[in-house]
Amino acid sequence: MERYTENLIIGSGIAGLTLALKLAKQQRVTVIAKGGLTDSNTWWAQGGIASVLDEADSFERHIEDTLVAGAGLCRRDVVELVVTSGPRLIKELIRWGVPFSAEDAAAGHYHLTQEGGHSHRRVIHVDDSTGKGVLATMIDRAKAEPNITILENTMAVDLLTTDKYAPDFAENRCLGAYVLDRNNQEISTLRSRNTFLCTGGHGKVYLYTSNPDAATGDGLAMGWRAGCRVANLEFMQFHPTCLYHPQAKNFLISEAVRGEGGKLKNRRGVEFMRDYHPLAELAPRDIVARAIDSELKQTGETNVFLDVRHLGEAFILKHFPTIHATCKKFGIDMVHDMIPVVPAAHYSCGGLVTDGYGRTGVSGLYALGETACTGLHGANRLASNSLLEALVFADRVAEDVLGQVHDPTASEITQVHVPAWHPQGTAPADELVVLSHVWDEIRRLMWHYVGIVRSDKRLKRALSRINALREELDTYYWDYRVTDSLLEVRNLALVAALTIRCAIARKESRGIHFNIDYPHPRDVEWRKETVIR
Repeated sequence: MERYTENLIIGSGIAGLTLALKLAKQQRVTVIAKGGLTDSNTWWAQGGIASVLDEADSFERHIEDTLVAGAGLCRRDVVELVVTSGPRLIKELIRWGVPFSAEDAAAGHYHLTQEGGHSHRRVIHVDDSTGKGVLATMIDRAKAEPNITILENTMAVDLLTTDKYAPDFAENRCLGAYVLDRNNQEISTLRSRNTFLCTGGHGKVYLYTSNPDAATGDGLAMGWRAGCRVANLEFMQFHPTCLYHPQAKNFLISEAVRGEGGKLKNRRGVEFMRDYHPLAELAPRDIVARAIDSELKQTGETNVFLDVRHLGEAFILKHFPTIHATCKKFGIDMVHDMIPVVPAAHYSCGGLVTDGYGRTGVSGLYALGETACTGLHGANRLASNSLLEALVFADRVAEDVLGQVHDPTASEITQVHVPAWHPQGTAPADELVVLSHVWDEIRRLMWHYVGIVRSDKRLKRALSRINALREELDTYYWDYRVTDSLLEVRNLALVAALTIRCAIARKESRGIHFNIDYPHPRDVEWRKETVIR
């Protein structure tokens, strides 16, 4: 079956739904969500959105904080664009009905918190579950918008391009995607004039991660296979404080907890961050994550602790109700107990290379959110800049699409024949156990060899093994019926390989990327992005 839509948005997080709401003012939009509309990193985002909303703050300070965190690799023009666009887009969210935490609601004064790397309080939030507050508002608006069609439990298989199906075409252009209905495992063709990759990150490539199960790098993998360049995948940000508990899968303890005075301590109750950085708990995330990693390696312990007991019960319940309730569910009362924490893969600063309007190197194909590498984050993302980036680039992409003049090749594009998907055989009986084993091996391999601290020897071993696993998965892909499990593991393996290739290429340590064979930054040779094509 073949269908057509003006705009195909793959992904339903803050980037995808913001874009959908803006495009739907004039055009029809189809949004596909791999799971439900809440199965995204956005839904789990706790801290907030960084923006200059206090008169005592300034754009210049936010820009400088972002550049410092990015360790010399941020594109300054992109940083300035994103920072200066923030207040306008926050006001738009308020008009849409996002219930930001207020100090004086009648006067329109909102509570702003401070997070690591920020020189001022500038993070607006919805208690300690900002993503949920923002996304729930957007979901309600999207469901009420007649120009938006939402397809849940629908996974993109691969992008359709003229390079594949019309190699004589003047340029490589995206034509839409093959999509899998996860309810019946049937694949259909969804043609589109414009296609947008808003699929989030790939944190599930690591054993310990704050990301939900859906974060398997699907958009990044599809974009690479379609011909896009990728950049800076060596810069995977490890959040310093993920809840350490055998039954807690991926629960994050927000940066804001340290921003409001939480202290990191070892098992003996001794604070240690002053030994690593003068900003202590408010140091950039890469420094805090490496400090915890160093403490764990020195002591042989499994975790450190985050202590907020001194803040008092009233403060904790007011500012961190979700975190308190979740910890309580696991038998940890943060009013009286220290919280056991460990670093976990959290956010990728790299992705598909885009320009200032989210355009990739493939015509008609855009990438935004964590899937993209815009140049904002450089070698390390400043806390709470990610939701801001998604808002700004959704706005920019919508501006670009709605401002397009008539495309003279439009009629030619519709003439390109795309064959219907042909299922190959049936899935083998042992597929699930094999794929779950490969998934587990990839995640352990990446955690131990391509984790917080790396070396050339570990990276070479990792690449050799990941390439062998990719060959095994390709056999499955071409010989058997495609399933959602196979697609996710195949994408995960490709993203792992691309990450390792970027890490091998960078012969220095900078920002989040730390290689013990090159422990210092080398500005002359490596003050540049790692781009592979």
